[in-house]
Amino acid sequence: MTDTDYRIHGTTGEWEVVIGLEVHAQVTSNAKLFSGAATVFGAEPNTQVSLVDAAMPGMLPVPNRECIRQAVRTGMAIDATINRWSRFDRKNYFYADLPQGYQISQLYHPLVGEGHVDVTPDEKNPDAIKRIGVERIHVEQDAGKLMHDQHPTRSYVDLNRSGVALMEIVSRPDMRSPAEAGAYLTKLRAILRYVGSCDGNMDQGSMRADVNVSVRKPGEELGTRTETKNVNSIRFVMQTVEYEAKRQVEVLEAGGAIEQETRLFNPDTGTTRTMRSKEDAHDYRYFPDPDLLPLELDEAFVNECRASLPELPDAKRRRYEDAGVTPYNAGVLTAEVETARWFDALLDAGAAAGPASNWVTGELFGALNRSGKDIAASPVTPANAAALLALVADGTLSGSLAKQVFEVMLETGQDPAAIVEERGLKQTSDTGAIEAVIADVLAKNPGQLEQYRAGKVALFGFFVGQTMKAMAGKANPGVVNELLKKALG
Repeated sequence: MTDTDYRIHGTTGEWEVVIGLEVHAQVTSNAKLFSGAATVFGAEPNTQVSLVDAAMPGMLPVPNRECIRQAVRTGMAIDATINRWSRFDRKNYFYADLPQGYQISQLYHPLVGEGHVDVTPDEKNPDAIKRIGVERIHVEQDAGKLMHDQHPTRSYVDLNRSGVALMEIVSRPDMRSPAEAGAYLTKLRAILRYVGSCDGNMDQGSMRADVNVSVRKPGEELGTRTETKNVNSIRFVMQTVEYEAKRQVEVLEAGGAIEQETRLFNPDTGTTRTMRSKEDAHDYRYFPDPDLLPLELDEAFVNECRASLPELPDAKRRRYEDAGVTPYNAGVLTAEVETARWFDALLDAGAAAGPASNWVTGELFGALNRSGKDIAASPVTPANAAALLALVADGTLSGSLAKQVFEVMLETGQDPAAIVEERGLKQTSDTGAIEAVIADVLAKNPGQLEQYRAGKVALFGFFVGQTMKAMAGKANPGVVNELLKKALG
């Protein structure tokens, strides 16, 4: 999809949508950003709170090295500038779930500078790549959570999330359609999961997006934007863009003005509503945090971060394509890190990339979808899958026999060679046995034989099918075709 493909058609003409995303990704680490408290999802309220997280008097924050390391690795994965010198600031505001009365963040000197994410908005057109700029990644601590459903007249505070390390990944306003926003968030999530810096579980709140949307007539200056907070699924982000863009066009065409404000998305209705007027940086009275020294990264630390990076989605996709995988299959196989790891293990076990990719995206994915399992829970191991494909490649199994063996593998997890041996499913290339069956088939179908010899050559497939049926699918199809041609004259 190009920038010109998506337009809002209003009564006064076409409108262009301008989108930027601020993604909050919870850092995968052993503890919170400035304390040693745990960060396990689903823990009982207020059971993962240190004295630092609760802002007890005299408590001082100490940066968690692993959180900084993961943010640096994430920056490297999007080809971003790594700032060797960065600083923490205090963002001052007062709310019941923020015990300090401020949030420790980075405004003026973030840890990571400019980078980019290349996306494919339309998977059917994998060559149409768009580059989305990333302005910065800064690290900050999360606030707690207010719970309004525990008591009829009171709200309770859960501080388990207070102090949890977040990376705020701020894109440039480079997206122009819901599809581009969805593609960007999908790709960014994949990168984070490959790197291991965030688990990307949006349903658990460990990754969420603030969606900035404005509209303008094509070619004009940027319009006033709104920010829809804490959208927690890729589909909802796309719905937010679509609804908010249309709403803004309606307001402007009715003679109104768009207010810079913070909004909330309602997933039940697919609509947004006003939450509060949008604050500017000066409203938060930012200033350098006096309890924290600036972060200075030495060469050894930066080099270790770079050396620890895995093969990333784009590089893996290119490698698969070079090995004979179609661009579409390569995109499917690299979309989720678990799938790519499984496929790599399949290749390591000796499977040929092209046929293996077709089998995984067809047979295996179909079976897993029917059983409601993901690839990590597949009862068929990569080693056994490679063994099954090898039996097809060497002629031991025909395609139909391979399907039968695969069904047994799904049920039992057995080695395919053992299944073939136990159940007598080996394909035969015994020409004598096949010739005898062919003779019997021709004898039983004199009418079709006469029609074939009279010129109805399409009946050749009928004779192949009858022969394979008579041999319970165990005959080598190539041998059957060759011997049938001889027998039919």
